[in-house]
Amino acid sequence: MLYYVVATIYVIVCFVLMLVILLQQGKGGDIASAFGGGSSQAAFGARSGATVLSRATTIGAVLFIVGALALGIIGQRGPRSVVGGRAPAQQAQPAKAPAQPAKK
Repeated sequence: MLYYVVATIYVIVCFVLMLVILLQQGKGGDIASAFGGGSSQAAFGARSGATVLSRATTIGAVLFIVGALALGIIGQRGPRSVVGGRAPAQQAQPAKAPAQPAKK
């Protein structure tokens, strides 16, 4: 049960992380910045402060790593089932030999 709960949360985190990454604005600018037409002095544009999306990306990445490790640890033991730990019942007496055919 725990395995399925963690797996469900992990899938949700993956979808949220993809959404947050795709919502972010690109840092490359346009083609003019590649040839020196950019207005900033930095190599990859002016550095801005951490936005809500960049913080959400960091939190999502940490949850992604933690979730992957948790699923790996729980997955080594495998999901448990109700009858998974029970051994089959052994017969108390050996089976009887088949009857011999009558001789003529």
